[in-house]
Amino acid sequence: MSQNKRLGIRIENDPRLSMEDITQIVLAAESSGFESVWIPEGGGYDSISLIGYLSSITKTIKLGTGILPIFSRTPTVTAMTAANIARMTNQRFLLGLGIGHKLVVEKIHGGKFTDPIGRTQETVTIIRQLLNGESLDLNGAHFQIDSARLGLAAKNTCVPIYLAALMPKMIRLAAQVSDGVLLNWTAMSQLKQFTELFNSTSKQKRQGQNKPDLAGYIRTYVGTKNIDAARTKLKHEIASYSRHPNYRNFFISCGFEKEMRSAEAALNSNDTGSAIASISLNMQDEVAMIGSPSKCLDQIEKRISLGLDLPILAPFGVSQNIKVDYLNTIKAFSQLN
Repeated sequence: MSQNKRLGIRIENDPRLSMEDITQIVLAAESSGFESVWIPEGGGYDSISLIGYLSSITKTIKLGTGILPIFSRTPTVTAMTAANIARMTNQRFLLGLGIGHKLVVEKIHGGKFTDPIGRTQETVTIIRQLLNGESLDLNGAHFQIDSARLGLAAKNTCVPIYLAALMPKMIRLAAQVSDGVLLNWTAMSQLKQFTELFNSTSKQKRQGQNKPDLAGYIRTYVGTKNIDAARTKLKHEIASYSRHPNYRNFFISCGFEKEMRSAEAALNSNDTGSAIASISLNMQDEVAMIGSPSKCLDQIEKRISLGLDLPILAPFGVSQNIKVDYLNTIKAFSQLN
């Protein structure tokens, strides 16, 4: 991969991927010149433990949480964790934070999903100050902290903070307080608008500072075989988001109200087939990439031209051994760049 081509890759915390599989995928990405690996956290496995392991087998590739939900850990614990992972990776750690899902926060973690924008802002403030080695006192709306500090653990620590964002409010906040924004499922037709909002806000609020990074996940299937299976898998995943209010509203704002309403109604009737059929070809092509390596590369170039700084490929597996789809994606982009 050429040095001026920035690419990341997301690796699902999928139980079908063994530790040997993940090791092979990450080492292949590193040797192929990928800039970063991002590990999500939702259900099942956590992301931090895996990144700790990956820090021991890699040397150059950056390792990021993509994302760490803010409602499941206190900001102080998150800062402590970030400082240690930064030490373990020799400052290659990227701290991706996000609000997660209301249903997960309240039903799985037993918390309250309240004021996500305000809580995110306080969380970033606390983490940033602690990682800067400052002593922190805060009487906030969400956290009351007295004389917190990391001491020597914060010395020489550098941890870029990325915020996951779907809608304009969070994009504005990311532009104001983070080192980068991490978009998800962003339709190409909306990307230019989001880029302009992000860049204009950061310019207004961060005069004299480096421009924050605009990164984004792109669901990816590279290949000319199994196209129908890939599209079915993609449609099934998109349809499942119709049950999550934040994502449903986001997709509707991107112009896909018909798809979301139809998928939600079908799933509420336990009709998975109709839910999958509700997702139009236009929606698929707006939010994902499916096709030959050259076609996918062309799609990435279009997104870069619209302002995306760091495309992060999110392969979705259709092979019986999903490791194959990750390795095929890495190989394809290694050869094309």
